[in-house]
Amino acid sequence: MKTIFKISIFLFCSIIYAQVGINTTAPLSTLDINGNLSVKTVTLVGSSSATNISDGVYISVNPQATDQEFKLPSPVDYPGRIYYIRNISDNYTAKLTTAAANMFFKNLTTGGVSALYMYNNHYRTIMVISDGLNWTVFD
Repeated sequence: MKTIFKISIFLFCSIIYAQVGINTTAPLSTLDINGNLSVKTVTLVGSSSATNISDGVYISVNPQATDQEFKLPSPVDYPGRIYYIRNISDNYTAKLTTAAANMFFKNLTTGGVSALYMYNNHYRTIMVISDGLNWTVFD
């Protein structure tokens, strides 16, 4: 009975620390994908009040007037979350804000901003990553 118990514990622990591989029999990371990856895409249309960004990975923002606000969630609530955001409007500026904290451009630890303006030839497409305290912006 002790032997069966020990084997059961060993197998259970092995499952907990297992790596998952897709199209590979020898995964090298917790999740190892040998192939293409598709992520959820969402288009958000601006409105008279702030439009919350809460779903998807690749976000197309479509402001209907200049400086319409699109708001990121608090980075504290979603550490490690990544968004790719693109302003698909050729006519209007999208104002990107955050529910809490600041946005810092990569490699900076000071000079965070509370709003970022996205338009043609100026932050048209960006990536933001939550570090658990703030958003880091990659353009």
